[in-house]
Amino acid sequence: MIVMLTGGKGMLGRTLCAELTDFEIIPTDLPETDITDAANFDALLKKVRPDVVIHCAAMTAVDKCESEIDLAYKLNAFGTANVASACQRNGVRLIAISTDYVFEGDSDQPYNEFDRPTGGRTIYGKSKFAGEEAIRALCPDHVICRISWLYGAGGPSFVHAMMNLADGTRPVLKVVADQIGNPTSTLAVARALRNILNQRELVGTFHLTCEGEATWADFAAEIFRLAGRTQTIEPCTTDEFPRPAPRPKNSRLDKMMLRLAALPPMPHWQEALKEFMQKEFNC
Repeated sequence: MIVMLTGGKGMLGRTLCAELTDFEIIPTDLPETDITDAANFDALLKKVRPDVVIHCAAMTAVDKCESEIDLAYKLNAFGTANVASACQRNGVRLIAISTDYVFEGDSDQPYNEFDRPTGGRTIYGKSKFAGEEAIRALCPDHVICRISWLYGAGGPSFVHAMMNLADGTRPVLKVVADQIGNPTSTLAVARALRNILNQRELVGTFHLTCEGEATWADFAAEIFRLAGRTQTIEPCTTDEFPRPAPRPKNSRLDKMMLRLAALPPMPHWQEALKEFMQKEFNC
């Protein structure tokens, strides 16, 4: 099976290239491949003739999206529409990566795949939701995979940031404790995507975050425990770290579609983090 990636140089794209060796993976990215150039992308599909496109390319700098609105929509909505329409014209299955930011983030329960998103409260979330809607309208043969709190080899990620900050020079680290989510390894996502790739008949939206839940402070504490680093954490509120884009209080995603499709469950976040820390930091 030939699998073409957009955003192949990104954190998830790099993991997919390393992990999905049982497929013929063809990574693409800027500057050679520009998803905002519809004719260019269509010509690339005709040349490569993949069976599947995994669409990872996106503008994911959440705060930057707030100030560069046109660019966010150009990449996350317009570019995604180009990918979707090209896949439909060329008979290519599309698997697209999306985000928990498409939800408001104020529910007291995890969001499942049948909860109705609104695009959330950020330009990032609204532009990604516009991309989701373009996929649904333009390419029926699709799977949309939502992820959140992602970390992976090489970063950048929360895990790498915490490891860099816990260098012994800071007696106390303030870490947000009023946001909750599912810390998720790119390794776990890659394995779930392998299962989806191998079931050609699957369509729809799937949540692919790890099981279990944590606050950012909980996440940081587990990182330091696994790394054997003594670092004091002071839990703090979101309001103490104001950002241009509001962060969702609740980023938890329920994996109902994995259960309904009888696919293997995602690993618990602590087990996935342990595996990652061993591979990335030898601890």
